[in-house]
Amino acid sequence: MNMRNKMQAERSAKEIFEQATKYAFDYSDNVESRSVFPSEKAIEDLRLFDEDMPKINGDASQILDQLHTFGSPASVAQTGGRYFGFVTGGALPVALATKWLTDFWDQNSGLYLMSPISSMLERVTERWLRGLFGLPDHVGASFLSGTSMAIFCGLAAARHRIYSNHGWDFNRQGHRGAPPIRIVAGSTSHGAVIKAVALIGFGLDHIEWVPSDKQGRLITDELPALDNSTIVLLQAGNVNTGSFDPIEQVCQLANEAGAWVHIDGAFGLWAGATSELKHLTSGMEKAQSWSVDGHKTLNTPYDNGILLCADQEALVAALQASGSYLSYSEHRDGMLYTPEMSRRARVIELWATLKYLGTQGVDELVFGLHQRAMQFADELTDQGFLVINDVVFNQVLVGFNRDDRYTLDIVEHIQTSGECWVGTSIWDDAKVIRISVCSWATTEEDVSRSVRAFVAARTAIGN
Repeated sequence: MNMRNKMQAERSAKEIFEQATKYAFDYSDNVESRSVFPSEKAIEDLRLFDEDMPKINGDASQILDQLHTFGSPASVAQTGGRYFGFVTGGALPVALATKWLTDFWDQNSGLYLMSPISSMLERVTERWLRGLFGLPDHVGASFLSGTSMAIFCGLAAARHRIYSNHGWDFNRQGHRGAPPIRIVAGSTSHGAVIKAVALIGFGLDHIEWVPSDKQGRLITDELPALDNSTIVLLQAGNVNTGSFDPIEQVCQLANEAGAWVHIDGAFGLWAGATSELKHLTSGMEKAQSWSVDGHKTLNTPYDNGILLCADQEALVAALQASGSYLSYSEHRDGMLYTPEMSRRARVIELWATLKYLGTQGVDELVFGLHQRAMQFADELTDQGFLVINDVVFNQVLVGFNRDDRYTLDIVEHIQTSGECWVGTSIWDDAKVIRISVCSWATTEEDVSRSVRAFVAARTAIGN
């Protein structure tokens, strides 16, 4: 049987898809009870994947079996309720199911003619997001791989608009000889922001850093004078403390000066979609662009970032796409809003998540993460641990009045226990434990069980 006939038979018989479904359900059924991080044996068994590329066609069933037998145990249980290491969301069941279905569709969302369903759902989801965040009707959306790319695109749009206002055609003339653009950012800006500044070509040495307070919030009184050649970078959710910059005050100053404000809200912007936490993003509608992830707080599957931009003309011009073979339509053509010309239809999972949750469900999900973070902080404090941040959203920082080695020993004990997984960071020049509560699956008992792991680690290491 030749390869094409073999694959046609596999698709028709459906046995490998049924096998994959069985393995997926097995993984899901055991994710809550297994060790959060892979065991030493599971890591050691990964050597079985280290082989030369085969010369002949393989057996699909055997490939799936190898992945499940040796790959599943070596994965991190991020879809369970006790993973707190990074700002990593779980995945809602409806979003996973949607991804399964649309993987069979395998849509390219670059043009309407490539995928009418993708075009329609990008337009609908864009409108829903404006409503959730209270943004003006002219705000457009780009559906990207994550916040890193969303920040990049926001800066590209800002660069185009600022240069255009100064009579400079960046697409043709580039950086050489261009008038300077100023970048103003808080001293605790996320690494993704710094990376985007470097990638876009502004140069890290030219960032005008603004001091931050002890919670990581930009200090408004320390802002330099702004002008119409300035891009101000704010954060909605500090990756360590969860704190929010004074968005309204800074946006007001920026608007008066004609500056562009980009808000990095990878996980924190979703606070603006809740009734109890909306105050944290007050004034966000006065910015010009916003970056946010679906795969963090909203719990879509991974590879789901969003840029929202109030200047769609600048965005499209900055991310230009041309080619004699391209056929644009009167409908939404997705490639106009993203760097990629070919792109999977990730918006469908985002649409399904928002449709399933509704506005009330988004509120319940996001505020629920805050409640679990507050529970974490309260129970740790009751057990004598030092919580060093104001828990305003979903981040909890635990510090020790000891050397960094002690903190690392505590973390290593917690991680190897398999009870939960937390990571470390640096805050106020010292190692701290960082807890990020991001999964819909995290229960009150998951938090209490994880706190017990902290206590056990302290007992094992010694006070």
